[in-house]
Amino acid sequence: MRAVPLCLLACSLIEAQVPRISVIDFYGLRKVPESRLRQALGAREGDPLPASKAEAEDRLERVDGVVEARLEAVCCEAGGAMLFVGIEEKGAPHFEWHAAPASSVLLPAEIVETYRSFLDRYEQSARSGEDRESLTRGYALAADPEVRAYQERFVGIAEKNLAVLQNVLRDSTEADQRAMAAYLIGYAPDKRAAVETLQYALRDPEEAVRHTAIRALSAFAVFASQNAGAEVRISPTWAIEMLNSILWGDRTEAAGFLVTLTERRDPAALDQLRERALPSLVEMANWKSLRYALPAYILLGRIAGMTEDQIQSTWSKGERDEVIAKFSSSGRPAK
Repeated sequence: MRAVPLCLLACSLIEAQVPRISVIDFYGLRKVPESRLRQALGAREGDPLPASKAEAEDRLERVDGVVEARLEAVCCEAGGAMLFVGIEEKGAPHFEWHAAPASSVLLPAEIVETYRSFLDRYEQSARSGEDRESLTRGYALAADPEVRAYQERFVGIAEKNLAVLQNVLRDSTEADQRAMAAYLIGYAPDKRAAVETLQYALRDPEEAVRHTAIRALSAFAVFASQNAGAEVRISPTWAIEMLNSILWGDRTEAAGFLVTLTERRDPAALDQLRERALPSLVEMANWKSLRYALPAYILLGRIAGMTEDQIQSTWSKGERDEVIAKFSSSGRPAK
């Protein structure tokens, strides 16, 4: 599921049928009462989506204690839109991006042409429902044979042009070029050389670049878990910091990635999660939108030392409130 801007979601239905809100979930709240934010939002479950995203965010930012607000509408649940309301309070953790790059460096034209042809075919495949992919080789390989053929070509392109791709990803002023470079670097045979640049891209000023990079790292993590001898080491640091982002997409992408990265339950990674992002995980695990709450719940369960069976059992039995309540205000699981 992809987040859809409010205006596009509202305009997507025929004959001016305005989508209504089925779920409102907040995040970033530490001190500001939810009731005050709901009043400023001026919308509740069952109402149409706010007519103006910018105006709604402006009203939220006028609430005392709020530094910044972001809305994201996602389709669909219970016949309506899920509305996520992100708040950054004064003094709260802040996920900071790199400054915008300033170089005019670009990818070679033949690489851009190949990539755009791949995107055209990929979109056709996705529209037909054939968008399944395997990550076991450390990069995405589609079930669709034509898409897969492009992706297999990317291995050679990445190997031959890795230095150029890394340069573009770090320094190009063009966000679409950086996103292309992030995707293609994910196919580099030398994963140890590619990891550092992809980690750097997790703080890119453009959301699409960050998300492309973290998906490439997710494939690396799958490969590393099945090939210990490859010695591909991926730091969780910036993904953990993304859990404190005001952007809903950053949080959900990071949570999904960290579920993969912590499958082996590295104690240092779980300690870092607890120390740097526990409040964010708790509020995400409490979301009413269950599909987006589950990754955070899994991470909380691992921090608490639960087995995977226990995590899945408590979730399926509807016992998540009891599990989340075990986390004390000190940031550690209560005994």
